[in-house]
Amino acid sequence: MTNWFQDQASGLRLMSKMNRVQVIAVTGGKGGVGKTNITLNLASAMAAQGKRVMVLDADLGLANVDVLLGIRVRRNLSHVLRGECSLDDIMVEGPQGIRIIPATSGNQSMTELSPLEHVSLIRAFSEMRTPVDVLLVDTAAGISDMVLSFSRASQEVLVVVCDEPTSITDAYALIKLLSREHGVFRFKIVANMVRSQREGMELFAKLTRVTDKFLDASLELVSCIPFDGNLRMAVRRQTLVVNQYPKAPSSIAIRALATKALTWPTPHRAQGHLQFFVERLLANPVAEQDARGD
Repeated sequence: MTNWFQDQASGLRLMSKMNRVQVIAVTGGKGGVGKTNITLNLASAMAAQGKRVMVLDADLGLANVDVLLGIRVRRNLSHVLRGECSLDDIMVEGPQGIRIIPATSGNQSMTELSPLEHVSLIRAFSEMRTPVDVLLVDTAAGISDMVLSFSRASQEVLVVVCDEPTSITDAYALIKLLSREHGVFRFKIVANMVRSQREGMELFAKLTRVTDKFLDASLELVSCIPFDGNLRMAVRRQTLVVNQYPKAPSSIAIRALATKALTWPTPHRAQGHLQFFVERLLANPVAEQDARGD
């Protein structure tokens, strides 16, 4: 299937270098590391800085973005793949005006898309009319084809890790697979739920000890997000900690990460094997029309 995608991508060219979209995959190897929480809070913090932010719930079988925000969703990606509506039709608005593309929950068929269905999903993005500056892709846990596909398609891969043996092991497995088999060599690391900056740095050191020894991959520690009871309270209230408790330690760390992430350079061309997914976003004809005043 990967070769098929590569063949389709090889003939594409970048349509425009204006208004490039920053595409960041947020992943973690295993569930329970706080990946979705970081994605949504990061999105809200970026939107607060004036960016048009979109979140794609890429856990296609066990979606939970809408649940964490307490949003009722009428239609989702499964309706798009069935040709019943467009991506613009299923988008819902979240805090700070972020746009959310909801997936499905309890639908195993969505986790096993055929090559044709993959192309249908990509085509749906090519027809999207909603302008966007930043796309955050909240991947599923694990190392499924879909996780790998979205990670390869993104310009940055943000790996969320906790100080637990299984989290470190699974993060290493993900990085190993992406670097050895899929040409992804740069990873941004978020040390989540740490007791101190020092603990976060020690967690990063544990991961890099094995990656430096066995892998050709570059890891960068971009944030240490503290363990924070305020974040847990925000989750129970189905709100975001950066909005509900702006002075909380986790909120301060996430806002700092958002500011840092917005400085990361956006390539002139999409990287990875799914250029047709990202290049259409990079072209962003709606943004071009806005710039021309059409």
